[in-house]
Amino acid sequence: MTTRDRRTQKTDYPHIVRIEGVCGGEAIIEGTRIAVWHIVEYYYKVGMSVEEFLAEWNYLKPAAVFSALAYYHDHREEIDRVRQENSYEYWLEHYAHATA
Repeated sequence: MTTRDRRTQKTDYPHIVRIEGVCGGEAIIEGTRIAVWHIVEYYYKVGMSVEEFLAEWNYLKPAAVFSALAYYHDHREEIDRVRQENSYEYWLEHYAHATA
């Protein structure tokens, strides 16, 4: 199945979509597999500026990153839940026993 075959759901935020089967259907930057929670978890919460983030991910447009951050601030509970569900601690608590 290609991305074109999957259902894309636009959001109220430019550059932010949900695509069935991509990153678990979570909010992502359109045209990428970068979820909003990735930006929050790995860059925003550790204190990186948008400029520092863009230096590492130079194919992204600043507007897309700012849109992702706006989405986060307006949907903090949702994104924080997804961040927690994707944490190592959550994996240990819910899934580590299955690998032993």
